Amino acid sequence: MSETKESLWHLLGYLFKAHPWHGIPIGDDFPELVNAYIEVVPGDTIKYELDKSTGHLKVDRPQAYSNVCPTMYGFIPQTWCDEEIAQLCAERTGRKEIVADQDPLDVCVISEKVVSHGDILLEARPIGGLRMIDGGEADDKIIAVMKGDAAFNRWRDIDDCPNRMIDRLRHYFLTYKQAPQSDEGTKTEITHAYGREEAYEVIRRAHNDYIKRFSRLESLLEDSLAGSAG
Repeated sequence: MSETKESLWHLLGYLFKAHPWHGIPIGDDFPELVNAYIEVVPGDTIKYELDKSTGHLKVDRPQAYSNVCPTMYGFIPQTWCDEEIAQLCAERTGRKEIVADQDPLDVCVISEKVVSHGDILLEARPIGGLRMIDGGEADDKIIAVMKGDAAFNRWRDIDDCPNRMIDRLRHYFLTYKQAPQSDEGTKTEITHAYGREEAYEVIRRAHNDYIKRFSRLESLLEDSLAGSAG
């Protein structure tokens, strides 16, 4: 990169907030260590979600029932769940009709610390995940621990996580849209929990899907910077 273009990149960083999905890197050491953008924290009774077009955190909906997410919840930047994620889910479950949900890859981040609000970035160490299928769509949930967490930083794989915590995550994702005494939401299922190496594969594939889908973003920006430098 030329000195002029590099200066323009730095100037953009000073003048504008990076888009949490496109402007934040997945992490230099991914998939072992990834950046995570947190949308929802434990105790939130509002479902917050990134507005993909603007990069602002918005209210998606008030939680209709009493379920609250047991961990911090968000997504891994520069990921996109599409063909490679759907193919992996189909291979692991034997279901040929699977498609992906075409969203960034979700991540649940475990920490002993109380984080008061979302719209933050942190580094997380993936230890496993949940293979979730929602209405025929692959909707994996990566499980990670916050880097440097005093209580959980030594966890390296899903076996280090107590079954009770995995069960809480399962219960949340299977029921948070479901009304009491209703069959609504029964099309959502979690086929199984998987370990660290499978989580790495999911992250790699979601990043590959992102590159395939959004590779023109970087080239368009490079062209604009080149024009400005000229």
